[in-house]
Amino acid sequence: MKINILQNPHPVPRREFLTTVAAAIGATSLAMLPGQSDAMPMNYSGQAPNLTVQQVIDLIQAEVPGAPFKDTVDTIKSGDATQQVTGIVTTMFATVEVIKQAAALKANFIIAHEPTFYNHRDDTAWLEHDPVYQYKRDLLQQHKIVVWRCHDYIHNFKQDGVLMGVLTKLGWQNYYNATNPAMIVIPATTVGSLVAHAKKSLGIRQIRMVGDIKQSCSRIALMPGASGGRSHIQLLQTEKPHVLMCGEVQEWETSEYMRDARAMGMPMSLIVLGHVASEEPGMEWLVPWLQPKVTGINVTHLASQNPFTEV
Repeated sequence: MKINILQNPHPVPRREFLTTVAAAIGATSLAMLPGQSDAMPMNYSGQAPNLTVQQVIDLIQAEVPGAPFKDTVDTIKSGDATQQVTGIVTTMFATVEVIKQAAALKANFIIAHEPTFYNHRDDTAWLEHDPVYQYKRDLLQQHKIVVWRCHDYIHNFKQDGVLMGVLTKLGWQNYYNATNPAMIVIPATTVGSLVAHAKKSLGIRQIRMVGDIKQSCSRIALMPGASGGRSHIQLLQTEKPHVLMCGEVQEWETSEYMRDARAMGMPMSLIVLGHVASEEPGMEWLVPWLQPKVTGINVTHLASQNPFTEV
């Protein structure tokens, strides 16, 4: 869930090569996991340091202006913050499948961008007798896996980590404007070509849009996640982009505004990427950013995937 587009950390070195048999075995195990093509390990060398979950969290928060935040959803959802970390997994959602894959990697710390228990603040009182919640809770406890949400912090890096992840996947890093991060100016293209590029770059099967695929465009408002209709519309009012590319919409808000705007003759289009597709790259981007800070601990991205099937 995207609330604000803000800021990003510093560039990081390239991946380190495997230099130990243990790391090689870990990579082999990963290759045999379901969905392994979406598992992106950052391999390591040397002995694992004695870092606890809280110490890793502290390393992340140290890069965020104003952290730690007093009111945040970025709390531990399962497990013990004093537990020593054996491996780290980043993901959008700590799904049952991601939990099982993390356990297979012997990773006991999952950093998830979105809620684990089906509501924004992960309130579980109303789920105590629910079998789905109980199964997931017990699975985490069985494998002694800690889940910590990293939503507010990654969006408040010196450069928004989610936005930087999406820009990297789209190949638009050079178009980033620190003074107006949400606005990207690219060489002129068509909305149809923009859709095709987004589908290929972000691995999206289908994209919903409002507009004309033949429309020329270069000024793109990029708002990953769920910024909300008011944020979308305010940006359309102030920046007048050719295209708003966002994660998801309330279907009585942004999409209806865009339909009426186009009926007035305004040359604007809306591209809806999907929530997961628009923010997963940020959690993938977190891997090379975090790895040098925890040298000796394997950091892996596991994509939680889109839960929907097009029929």
